[in-house]
Amino acid sequence: MNWFTKIYNPVRKYQQDNGPLGDIDQQRAIRQALDIIDTMRAETPVEQEQGDAQRLMERYRTIFENSIIGLSFYSPEGKLLTANKVMREICHFDSDEGDAFFSEINLFDIQPFNEILDRHQVEEYWACSLSIIPERNMHVYLDIRVHPVLDSEGRLICISVAANDVTAERDMYFRVKENDRQLQKMNKAIQNYEHELCYMMENCQMQAWRISLDRQVLEFYHGLSTVVRSFTLDQLRGIFVNQEDDFVRALEHPEQAINKPLYYIGQMYPVVSLAHQTNQWVQINSIPEYDDTGRLIGAFGVWRNINSLMQKQEELKRETQRARESDQMKSVFLANMTHEIRTPLNAIVGFSDALPLLSTKEEKQEIVRVIMNNCDMLLRLINDILTASTLESGGVQIEKTDVDFAKTFEMECESLRQRVQEPGVEFLYESPYEHLVIHADDGRIRQILTNFVTNAVKYTHQGYIKVGYGLKKRDNEEGLYVYCEDTGEGIAKEKQSHIFDRFFKVNDYVQGTGLGLSISKAIADACHGSIGVESEGEGHGSTFWVWLPCEVKQQEKKSESSMKTQENT
Repeated sequence: MNWFTKIYNPVRKYQQDNGPLGDIDQQRAIRQALDIIDTMRAETPVEQEQGDAQRLMERYRTIFENSIIGLSFYSPEGKLLTANKVMREICHFDSDEGDAFFSEINLFDIQPFNEILDRHQVEEYWACSLSIIPERNMHVYLDIRVHPVLDSEGRLICISVAANDVTAERDMYFRVKENDRQLQKMNKAIQNYEHELCYMMENCQMQAWRISLDRQVLEFYHGLSTVVRSFTLDQLRGIFVNQEDDFVRALEHPEQAINKPLYYIGQMYPVVSLAHQTNQWVQINSIPEYDDTGRLIGAFGVWRNINSLMQKQEELKRETQRARESDQMKSVFLANMTHEIRTPLNAIVGFSDALPLLSTKEEKQEIVRVIMNNCDMLLRLINDILTASTLESGGVQIEKTDVDFAKTFEMECESLRQRVQEPGVEFLYESPYEHLVIHADDGRIRQILTNFVTNAVKYTHQGYIKVGYGLKKRDNEEGLYVYCEDTGEGIAKEKQSHIFDRFFKVNDYVQGTGLGLSISKAIADACHGSIGVESEGEGHGSTFWVWLPCEVKQQEKKSESSMKTQENT
């Protein structure tokens, strides 16, 4: 604050009140005004106060936006006022500026608030529940808290809603439970293997051996007394395969190598037992021997043929690795299926319940269209699951017949055209042949084309989706080339090598099982063909293609005048 003092002018004041002054009057006026001092305080300028308020508001806005939980505020009437970044992501807002759905709908009309909040007296509420809002593709488990904000007189100012997405934690809990079950199963299998190994060790053949330093010999026994084979100590290293092993190298000085208990596993040439013609994995144990005076005279031990044991260990490693991979695949599969199947089911059930409540024909037709789309989506999911199960059990079955692919392609495109419903996306197809009779599995080719277009629809929101075909030779073999080109999101270079892996998705938030492209690759492999993708990277669109060898029976190209690209109107 700025302070200053204003000195009162007594003469001027006296003149204003009494007219012109003489000397005596001036002295009187000065005496009367000796105590008149006016002190004034200048307040901070309005602009500075506004600036401080603005900076304070920005500070709270930063804290609000960067909160680790979702926050939103509603008016006392239930209208959305604002929401931070986390809440916008949880609720799938259209943009950072707002969301058309949540701006129009009232808080008291959204589940579960419509069942537990009183419009006239909002109270504290906390719960952890499944939140489903089909209009925003929300299917998440949320930890929610509602808090009414009151003024000093107890009147409701606004309603704050805090939400934390605990879907991942919940899924992790169930995955941990499933992993525990699988680990218990694996431990039981390992115990069975251990019992087998113990039985094998108890019943395997052993041979004793003895080193005599005085006689400089190594002797192998049948039982404990019958010598089967003997070697000089100079020949000792030569019976082992790995000459660079520390134990084997130490045998150059046997008296130093055997003066302590030994345990060794390695490979030995088949020089001890003539029944074995290949190198043997052996386990060797020994203890040093001393005479009565404590002088080292040699060593005594046993050796065991553990070829079977080593084979079991390798098998156990493979089974353990396979169990881990299988567990991971099952976890991913169950997580994907649970989400993907529930989404269309919830839409079907929800809109079916709403259908009897509608009055106009147009509204009912729109609801029926939504239900049919979700039924179609659910059917494709089930087909993908069944196809994936077929791949697991016995691979893809290919049944070739003679078919006019030109006619089949155009009919399939008319069906696929219905899948493209984005207003800013055109569906185009190019059919260069009037007739093209080939010997191939028509159903599998259409399945690949459908998977290509379905995938393109998910990632293309502006531009076009174009499909076409033609004949191409590879390694002097004729084949059918089918492609699907789009102007969608594109695929990053580092992800293109995994695009045909099972359950792989470029964007986890896009609906789908991640099975379609892997199924297409399995079909291409079963036909001894090839499949691939071309993309310059994210934001540049993609082109998926497949080449399948086939026998061409008849071909008739279209004339130049009739060749044109079909558009989606």
